[in-house]
Amino acid sequence: MGKKEFTLRQNGNDRKISVEDIRSTAEKSSNEASVLLIKFSGINDPETAKYLTGAELVMDRVNAVPLKQGEYYIEDLIGLRLEADGQTLGHICGMVEGGGGDMAEVKLPNGDKKFIPFRDEFIGKVDIEAGTAVLLHRWILE
Repeated sequence: MGKKEFTLRQNGNDRKISVEDIRSTAEKSSNEASVLLIKFSGINDPETAKYLTGAELVMDRVNAVPLKQGEYYIEDLIGLRLEADGQTLGHICGMVEGGGGDMAEVKLPNGDKKFIPFRDEFIGKVDIEAGTAVLLHRWILE
């Protein structure tokens, strides 16, 4: 792989970083979970690498894997109005990966925040262009 530049996001700050190499530890015949090993330009030892703990590696959308039907980029979900029966109930302000699937963090008009499962049983139509997601069961915000 030739050098590719990505954005490194850490503590609310973005900076460009070059990736020299990416390898997977997965073996084709193994059932074990794989680990992705990334070599960044200028990061040559574990002591320097430890400062990257908690950082996110953000790539341009043109380099991202194409989405399947019903899949969304998290970046596109942030800010969507959560609606039911045409009434705005809040806005999606974050997404968290959970054991049972993704959870949408919803900021309510009163400033409170609630987490709801971002699953077909709870979320109906998602319209990125209109900026809306439909909540199927209001009780989940109680």
